[in-house]
Amino acid sequence: MANYFVGDVQGCYDELRLLLDRVHFDPTQDVLWGCGDLVARGPDSLAVLRLFRELGEAGQTVLGNHDLHLMAVAAGLKKYKPRDRVTPLLEAPDLPELIHWLRQQPLLHSIKKAKLLLSHAGVPPHWDLATAKARAKAVSRTLKSDHYLDFIAQMYGEKPDRDDVELDEMARQTYTVNALTRMRFLHPDGALDFASKRPPEEEHQLMPWFRYPGHTLLQSHRLVFGHWAALMGRTQNANAIALDTGCCWGNHLTLWCLEDDQRHCQTALA
Repeated sequence: MANYFVGDVQGCYDELRLLLDRVHFDPTQDVLWGCGDLVARGPDSLAVLRLFRELGEAGQTVLGNHDLHLMAVAAGLKKYKPRDRVTPLLEAPDLPELIHWLRQQPLLHSIKKAKLLLSHAGVPPHWDLATAKARAKAVSRTLKSDHYLDFIAQMYGEKPDRDDVELDEMARQTYTVNALTRMRFLHPDGALDFASKRPPEEEHQLMPWFRYPGHTLLQSHRLVFGHWAALMGRTQNANAIALDTGCCWGNHLTLWCLEDDQRHCQTALA
């Protein structure tokens, strides 16, 4: 059995299939873990969603910001952006089933035996393991509820950017989404920055979340994440495993094997 983690697929279905074939992925024995953002920007988001759904227990993922945005677009809360290239998905007869499947997916996966956490953007440095799990589960309960669109509708914006104890439950869950699906840089006071997407060496006023002082989870766990293509898989921290390598931007898709610590890359086909 092998556990394979793939960076932001974002509709790059053909590249994903080539990688799975290359490692002889066997869904009866192996598990494919997605870092979130299964959809948008690439040419075949529909096929990617169908693949993960059809894999059953062999296809696991966390939610990314593009996956959450798809829920809003499918419900008519946000307008479709042509650059996201999801028209076939929005017109698919099984769209309701695919959206329902997405709503069941968590923001955080924990593989206890491997001391490994998987989220789309990372885990904020002031959270311990119990906090991270509890906060992610609270959002999951909301997304699975009949009133999930009320949350989705108010989820957008740059606030809250910090984890204030005075936040009400809706705002607390919005911060959780911001932290687990949108985080890259932090301000010196720990507030989230939503503007910069540059590589860390080009940003001198902010700090990458995985280099922020006192990140105790990174001392005890490996944190696997995507979301930050500008890193191109480089963090200079063995426990911060970045897998978004910008396939939808013409770079490559990365598949990482937990058991042998090997990375497999497939250059973008288009």
